[in-house]
Amino acid sequence: MKFLDLAKVYIRSGGGGSGCVSFRREKFVEFGGPDGGDGGNGGSVWAEAVEGLNTLIDFRYQQHFFAKSGQPGMGSQRTGKTGDDIVLKVPVGTEIIDEDEETVIADLTEVGQRVLLAKGGNGGWGNMQFKTATNRAPARANPGQEGVERTIWLRLKLIADAGLVGLPNAGKSTFLAATSNARPKIADYPFTTLVPNLGVVGIDGHEFVMADIPGLIEGASEGRGLGDQFLAHVERCAVLLHLVDGTSSTITKDYRTIIGELEAYGGTLADKPRITAINKIDALDAKTLSTRRKALEKASGGPVFSMSGVTGKGIPEVLRALYAEITGERAEAEVEEGGPWQP
Repeated sequence: MKFLDLAKVYIRSGGGGSGCVSFRREKFVEFGGPDGGDGGNGGSVWAEAVEGLNTLIDFRYQQHFFAKSGQPGMGSQRTGKTGDDIVLKVPVGTEIIDEDEETVIADLTEVGQRVLLAKGGNGGWGNMQFKTATNRAPARANPGQEGVERTIWLRLKLIADAGLVGLPNAGKSTFLAATSNARPKIADYPFTTLVPNLGVVGIDGHEFVMADIPGLIEGASEGRGLGDQFLAHVERCAVLLHLVDGTSSTITKDYRTIIGELEAYGGTLADKPRITAINKIDALDAKTLSTRRKALEKASGGPVFSMSGVTGKGIPEVLRALYAEITGERAEAEVEEGGPWQP
C-alpha cells in the first residue's frame, strides 16, 4: 500500500426537496383543503476517524463526494424522503483544512470523532404549512434549500509519542527495527526511508509509539532532498530523538544542520524536548568516541547518549529517557486539562 498524507477532496451536500402544492380530493369531501407535504432534507457530508487506516490513499482514486438530495413532498400530507448522508472515513490524526490550506476545520485525533463538513439543505414547506384562518386554500410552496459545495484538504499527521530525526544514514531505521517489530527498509545509501514508519517500542514493561521519518539535509526547508514535508508527522510527538552519526567527521555541523531545519520549519517543533544520541559507536574506538561526544555535548548544551543500533549497546538507556519525557509531558497535559495526575 502506498503512503499518502495529503489529499484534495471536493464535497457537496444534498439539496432539500421542494414542497408540494396539493389539495385533498375525495368523494363526498367538499373543500378538503391543502394537503401538500414538505420536501425531504438533503444528505450531509461527515468525516469520521476510524481504526485500521494509516494513509489517505483511498482519496487518490476518489476525490468527489456528493450526498443525495431530498425527495419532493407529495399529496396526502406525505413528506419526501431524506437524502442519505456520506461519511468520509479517515485515519486517526487527520487534519481537515479549508481550501485556503491554512484554516483548520477539524483535527480528528481519536477513534470515533466526527465532524460535519457540509450540512444538507432543508426541505421546502408544502402548501399545507401556509394554511391560515384567512387563507384556507394556499397555492404556494417553498423550494428546498440548496446544498453546500466546498473544497477541502485532508492532511494526515501520524499519532506517535516519540519521533526520530537526523541526517540520512544516521541509523534511524536501524534503531526503529532494533526496538520494535517495525521492518523499515535498511540500506547503506542515503534516503533509504521514503515514507514515515511507525513502531511500538517496549521498555521495562511500558510501551510507546515511535515514528521514523525520512532524513533531513541542509536546505530541506527550501525543498532540497525530500524537503521537510514529513516533519508534520512528528509535530504531535512529546519528545524527539535526534540521532547523530558517530562515524561522521563533522559531527557538530551535522547536529546544527538538523536543528537549523527544525527552526526553519517553524511552529513548536524546534521547542519540543529533544534527546541527543550518538549512533554507530560500535565503529568507533574509545578515544574517538569520547572526543566526539564532548564536542556534541558542547554544541547541544546538554547530555548526549551513546548507542549502537546494530549491537543494541546503550539502547535501553535511550528508551528509558524517552519514556520519562513522554510520561512527563502527559502528566503536564492532564494537569492543564484539569484531569487526575498520575505518576
